[in-house]
Amino acid sequence: MKKILLITVLAAFGLTTASAQTKAVAKKAKAKTTKTITTTKGAAIAEAKKEVAKVTGAGMVFESETVDYGTIAHNADGKREFVLTNNGDKPLIITNAQGSCGCTVPTYPKEPIAPGAKAVIGVKYATDRVGSFQKSVTITSNAEGAATKVLTIKGNVLPDETKKEEPKATELKAQ
Repeated sequence: MKKILLITVLAAFGLTTASAQTKAVAKKAKAKTTKTITTTKGAAIAEAKKEVAKVTGAGMVFESETVDYGTIAHNADGKREFVLTNNGDKPLIITNAQGSCGCTVPTYPKEPIAPGAKAVIGVKYATDRVGSFQKSVTITSNAEGAATKVLTIKGNVLPDETKKEEPKATELKAQ
């Protein structure tokens, strides 16, 4: 009887130890994964960004919600793009894109965007207006949980360089 009891206790102890080791290995693996993402800013974060969280219904995730034109010349090309991905399991339909003023003109795809597909929202800013700017573009869609999304463009348009005026011929005669 003592032998049976001893074997049972040893078996229970062995199973408990094996189970504890499996959990410890899983925790270490999880800790390494977390450490890799937080300490290695290069490839690990780039891979994490590639994986887009999936949603039920249509979804809309932008690569960037702000486009910075930087400092640009007067009357330069004011076209820029926002790239989005439908991270849902249903087609995404953009119903409207509205600029905050007449100087900001957005374009958007009229056809549904399939799940997992990418699309582009184009924005044209009127660079004939000199000075710094920050404008918004409001996107309206059938995205679950966030039917509207506000995107931002910003930058600074430099004035034309003023040329030094040469003295006129009449001014030269007067001297």
